[in-house]
Amino acid sequence: MTLGLASGAIAAEPPALEAESAALEQVTSVSQLSDVQPTDWAFQALQSLVERYGCIAGYPDGTYRGNRAMTRYEFAAGLNACLDRVNELIAAGTADLATREDLATLQRLQEEFAAELATLRGRVDSLEARTAELEANQFSTTTRLEGEAIFALTSAFDGEDAFGNSLSDNPTFSDRLRLNLETSFTGRDNLRTRLSTGNTQGRGDLLEGALAFEQDEANDIGLEVLLYTFPLGDSTEVTVAAAGGASDDFASTVNALDGDGASGAISAFGTRHPIYYPVAGAGVGVRHAFGDKLELSLGYLAGDANSPASGSGLFDGSYGALAQLVVKPLDRLDIGLTYVNAYSNNPDAPAETGTGSFLSNYASLLDVPVVTNSYGVELSWRLSDRFVVGGWAGYTNSRNLSTLNGAIDRGALDIWNWAVTLGFPDLGKEGNLGGIIVGMEPKVTDSSIEGFGEDPDTSLHLEAFYQYQLNENLSITPGVIWLTAPNHNSDNQDAVIGTLRTTFSF
Repeated sequence: MTLGLASGAIAAEPPALEAESAALEQVTSVSQLSDVQPTDWAFQALQSLVERYGCIAGYPDGTYRGNRAMTRYEFAAGLNACLDRVNELIAAGTADLATREDLATLQRLQEEFAAELATLRGRVDSLEARTAELEANQFSTTTRLEGEAIFALTSAFDGEDAFGNSLSDNPTFSDRLRLNLETSFTGRDNLRTRLSTGNTQGRGDLLEGALAFEQDEANDIGLEVLLYTFPLGDSTEVTVAAAGGASDDFASTVNALDGDGASGAISAFGTRHPIYYPVAGAGVGVRHAFGDKLELSLGYLAGDANSPASGSGLFDGSYGALAQLVVKPLDRLDIGLTYVNAYSNNPDAPAETGTGSFLSNYASLLDVPVVTNSYGVELSWRLSDRFVVGGWAGYTNSRNLSTLNGAIDRGALDIWNWAVTLGFPDLGKEGNLGGIIVGMEPKVTDSSIEGFGEDPDTSLHLEAFYQYQLNENLSITPGVIWLTAPNHNSDNQDAVIGTLRTTFSF
């Protein structure tokens, strides 16, 4: 076959080739033709006819003989065979398409539902107009607004404060408001600008049992947080805080009950291990994942980073530095190993826990510079979808760096705290959360500062709450805190504090 097109359509072929023509075979790859080379001028055309359409045949000896002359009859026969092959491919590819009867049925249905189609067309036009209006008047293509408002009704039902005075049972009604502007420029980064205010006051005569949402700004709104988080590669995340940074911005607190005051535990102690609180201010934090089983967090935040005065600034003033490893040996088990080094040279710096006994917070009470080294271990184990067990234990060594002109001696305090937490996700309804916390807020167990001594007894922190999710934007959380031997002093009557927290999120 001189043209080499599909066999079976050969006519008027020279007698010398008739025997060979009967044995022509269809080829599926141009490489099966030994005398066809990629450098041949028609190679691409031949390859397309062979591999795309399957309408080229070779001689029994595996050749194509592309330079042999052919007759017009041969050309007509070969072209016809190739077109037949193309028609077969078209028929096979369209076998499942609509028939004329199908098209008639579709036309009849279109006429029957003409009114509904017109209504739908009108709705689509209206949606397009509204979408165009929103796009033209949108606040930002990169920023979204998130809000959170807390209303809280709180009262002490019984007990005494740290100094043996009866707690006021006068109910209070307070609030906390946060407005977050979340901005992303690449889809993987986030610039957070938080405006906040509140009027929820702490009980100055009792540090234990402090509420997680306490924020007394007399409802004067201002900038609380300004930070930027961005990725470095696929496993590293960097957070740069210009104001209001905290340890949980770059490190896990390893506690299923941590809702930062708006959800979860109602107390500051129940929200997270007190070791995290001294790390606050402006600075940088880094989180790096070593696969799925190990995570490292490092951070340094300064309390007076914006002040050029002596004893302030990024490195000459108060600071908190954190290093943490989170190990995940099992799918639902997280174990945190945390170290914090902190320094405070003013009473407003968060170099201490802000919870526990007055003695464990002596630096802020006496306005004396201190340096603390804290070590902690945290655990969270989700045993099932509806039960999480967790807790922590921590030790702090606190050394004062001044005698206040001889008023106190130089020395150190040993401070311990621990807790066991039980969480019950989706309790009674999806989105709900029940929680129980049993622990000991920071307590001084040993002191080398003459005249300071140690906390005489042990106070237990007992807390229970039930967060009921009315809908995705509203939750109500009744909770109670029971403190035995307030201020770690059994001479003080047990204190019971109750609150009803309502959280609006939008």
